[in-house]
Parts: sequence; structure tokens; C-alpha cells
Amino acid sequence: MGCPGEAVLSGQWGCAMKASLGNTGTSRNHRVLITGLLGAALLLAACGGGADDGGDGKSKQARSDTTCDGRIEGTAHVTVWFHAGRSSELTTLQRQVKDFNKAQRQVRVELVTLPEQKPYNDLVLSAAASGDLPDLLDFDGPRLYSHAWSGKIKPIDSCVPQNLRDDLLPSIRQQGTYAGRLYGVGTFDSGLGLYVRPSVLKKAGIRIPKGVADAWTADELTGILRKLREAGYKTPLDMEIQYAVPGAEWGTYGFAPAVWSAGGDLIEPRTFRTADGFLNGPESVKALTTMQAWAKEGLIYTGKDEKVFVEGRSVIAWAGHWWYPDYSQAHPGDVAIVPLPDFGRGTVTGMGSWQWGVTSGAADGDAVWRFLAYLLKPEQINRMTEANGAIPATDSAVKLSPVYGADGAERLFIEQLRDGVARPRPQTPAYPAITDAFSEAFSKIMRDQAPVKATLDAAVKAIDKDLAAHDGYPQSGP
Repeated sequence: MGCPGEAVLSGQWGCAMKASLGNTGTSRNHRVLITGLLGAALLLAACGGGADDGGDGKSKQARSDTTCDGRIEGTAHVTVWFHAGRSSELTTLQRQVKDFNKAQRQVRVELVTLPEQKPYNDLVLSAAASGDLPDLLDFDGPRLYSHAWSGKIKPIDSCVPQNLRDDLLPSIRQQGTYAGRLYGVGTFDSGLGLYVRPSVLKKAGIRIPKGVADAWTADELTGILRKLREAGYKTPLDMEIQYAVPGAEWGTYGFAPAVWSAGGDLIEPRTFRTADGFLNGPESVKALTTMQAWAKEGLIYTGKDEKVFVEGRSVIAWAGHWWYPDYSQAHPGDVAIVPLPDFGRGTVTGMGSWQWGVTSGAADGDAVWRFLAYLLKPEQINRMTEANGAIPATDSAVKLSPVYGADGAERLFIEQLRDGVARPRPQTPAYPAITDAFSEAFSKIMRDQAPVKATLDAAVKAIDKDLAAHDGYPQSGP
């Protein structure tokens, strides 16, 4: 719930997605059979030409983007797809749709019920192939670039007023931008760090970082884990390795920050033309070798029990924002959040979560935006983030949540998103191939103790093969 990707995590606060634990790339091609879609024909709205960045970080939107023109013709009908089945997120969105429809008559919103037995991303890909996408589509943030490049969604620069754009967290704007244009916007973002038990660390004489400036180094954390094991904690660090399986987004979201922190990357970060020398470069190899050593030494939990921190068997957890309610309830007054370790170039953390986009087949962009603007109101953002525990997407909504205040328990998460400590996953249409390759490599390295360099070389070959097959993903599209 509110977590990046489709990882299945903790009980009522977990991200209840598909059983296969994550986005699985573009290899599957199920046919979507969905009833209840509107009978009215969907007219293809003009997307406009590509816009250059104006030099100030803002897209030259008004000259070419006609997704929104400020008019809604008659009574408009909008269909919506949402990723989370049987969750507090879905229940909240259902109530928001009901309240929106009740409050006005010009736009009627239908939240389409999707087959739960099929992975969400497979449904999206199949619907795109058959022309059955809804008007408003929910998708995992880093998949935006693939959707934008392939023409599934269109830019929304002309829809988003400047005051709202300014109110959005910088991470939300960054995640939603492709080729200098805004294609998506989310109502929440994510947080990632180390959860620790201060009482245990203090008893063991271990310092507790106060913020990003004094994060533990990777070597320091190694020593800390050994010390905690000597204190009686057999596996002191829980990294939720059971969810870092091939095709699962947790592997990339959770552990790419270690590669970045070491000075490595998943792909060349400027042109996105190759992964060679970056994912398999010495910095990346060093970071993952350090993490593999933790596993070899038995310092991390590698079983399937997700309650090792809750039950006190591990006292440090490498985890996301969605765990805070369970952890703090299990250890009242004895849970703190500190930055991820510094692998050499400073601490880095992950960012990005689910976003909304207007599909290319949406007949009336203004009608779709009318509903999306409602979801972005501070009180509606707060309504959703109270349900899923995620970080509110706007500064005005953040002010409604005391946990992000100066002394708030989750203050670190918002500071990381605002101050540039958080990094987006690679902003390229090749991302589905990148995350598939990295998640598989990470799983082999950590779970199977595979040779680090050789495993990363194989991942590089898979990524570069995809890049070659798509001619490097030119911005002009397929």
C-alpha cells in the first residue's frame, strides 16, 4: 500500500499486490477481457508535438500540448484503473469517486473492477495492445517513461496549474517528467531507510545517526552487525530478502541505492545508451560484494518470516515507509528511522511510487483532469496517505501530517525527498528491462551467492540487448 512496485509486504499495512511479488516486465501478453467500460466512443485527443525544456526546468507546454483546453463538453464520462485490489487504498479511492460524483454533475467517474487473478501491469500492456485502456491510468512511477515513449499516455502540462506544480514535492515532479514534459503526477511518494531499536543500540554502545550527514558507512554497519550478533541477535539485519526475487520491484527499489551510494549506476545516467561499465563497473561490484558478504557471514535474515523485526529477532530493518505503523506498534517509543548506509559517495535512498496518467485515448482531458485535481487536494491526499502510510505528494498536504514535522517520527523521509538524497530509478523507457535484469542479478548474488562481477555482466548484456532492439529508445518514439 503506497509502496513502489508491486511487492507484497506486511499484513494490513503491506502492499497487497500480485502473488508474484513485482512488476514482471513486458514479456507476458495476456488478453484483457473487461466488462463495464463505457459504450461511448473514445476520441483520440491531440497530444501535440514534443516540447523542449525552457531552461528553467519547465516545459514549453502551452504551445503544443492540447490535452487540456479548459473546456468540458456536456456531461463527460471518465473510466479509471487502479492497481490495488482489496486494500485500504482501494476502499479510499472508491469513497473518493463516490464523493466526487456526488459533489458535481459535469463529470461522471467510473472505477473499473479489474480481474484480480492477472498481474496489473500485464493488464495494462494487454489493454494497450487492444485499445482498451481507461481514460485515467494508475501505474508504478518508473514505468511512466515506457508508457510515454510508446504513446500510451500523453503530456499533462496544459492541465496542471502553476500553483499546483509549485506545491508538488520535487520528487513527484521529477518522477512524472519525461523528455522535458510532465506526463504523470502522484498523490503520494515513498520513503526508504533503516529502522532501528534505539534501546538495543544504546545498550550495545552503538551510535545512532542523527541524519543524512552522519549516516553509518557500509564498513561501520558491518561492524555494528557483528557487535549485535555478539550481543545475542543471530541475524541482526532484516533486508526482506525473501521479496527480492527476479521480477520483483523490491530488489531494484530497495537496493539500487547501495549501487548509487558507491558511485555506480544501473545504466549510463545521461544518455541511457548502455549499462556496460556502470552496472558492472567497479563501484557497483564493490557495493554488492559488501552486501553479499553480510549474507555469507549470516548477518542478515534470509528466511521467509516477515516479522523478525516486529518480534525483536532483528533490530535493524532495511525497509520502506509502509512498515512504520507495524514496527512502531510492536515497539512503542523504541523505533527510529536513520539513513541507509554510505557505501562511499554519501547516503542515497529510493523514491517514486504510483502515479496517474491521462491515456492517449481519453476523449476529454479536461474531464479527466477535473477528477485528478480533486484527488490532489490537500485533504484528499491526506485521506489517501492516512490509509496507506505513504508520504503526501504536496507541501500543503505534508503540513497536515504531524509525523513529518520538525520532531516527527518520519521526518527523515520527507527531508530525503526534498533535499535530493532520494534518487529516481532510471528515467528511460528501458526501465522494465533494467529492473528485470537487476532484480534477477541481485537475487542471484544475495540468495544464491553467485559471483558478483559475472552476474552483473550477464545483467548488462540483457539490458544492452533490449536497448539495441529498440534502437536506444529515441525520444521520437517507436
